[in-house]
Amino acid sequence: MNSRQLSTVEMLPEAEHKYSVIWLHGLGADGHDFEGLVPELHLVAKAHIHFIFPNAPIQPVTVNGGMSMRSWYDILDMSLEPRVDIDNIYQSAGLIEPLIQREIDRGIPSTHILLAGFSQGGVIALHTGLRHLQPLAGIIALSTCLPTVEQLKDERSAANNATPIFMAHGILDPVVAVESGKAACDTLKSMDYEVEWHDYLMEHSICGEEIEHISAFMNSIFK
Repeated sequence: MNSRQLSTVEMLPEAEHKYSVIWLHGLGADGHDFEGLVPELHLVAKAHIHFIFPNAPIQPVTVNGGMSMRSWYDILDMSLEPRVDIDNIYQSAGLIEPLIQREIDRGIPSTHILLAGFSQGGVIALHTGLRHLQPLAGIIALSTCLPTVEQLKDERSAANNATPIFMAHGILDPVVAVESGKAACDTLKSMDYEVEWHDYLMEHSICGEEIEHISAFMNSIFK
């Protein structure tokens, strides 16, 4: 993985650009994965939001037989607490930071920029957002965990100590165990982060009730 600029799928604001959302897909998907979710969120400020859906770099993934696919980091095994390439997580965070800065350079305050992610994307959203040196609007982390939570204890940015976090998970998830997600949530809460947790009777996916909860969370931030 190198420092080249990520390609992105983007939905431009229909009115004055006031807010930005950077939404990261999961393993093997791409930037189009959550594009269709936007209308379902019924966001009151939708006309003012710039949605950016980055494409993860293509790289070999060990648990998939070394097959190359879009991935934010390599997964070395699929145990209850999967072993992952921590360096890859830092590298991917380094690819997201310029996307945040690009929105700031467009005149959007950092407090109007929200990071969201599903599965691997949720890891990168949390890892990037909670270490970011400027305060962000919020972080959404879906069906995910946080392999770098111990590093975060030393590397957290005080600027995002009060940033609202939304975490949600399927209790039947066979890919990322709900126990891993809840453990990450509980650790973040023990670090005094403001975390809203939801779980649903689903697998590694998104459900209607979850969309309603995401909508309420985003509408509380972008008004």
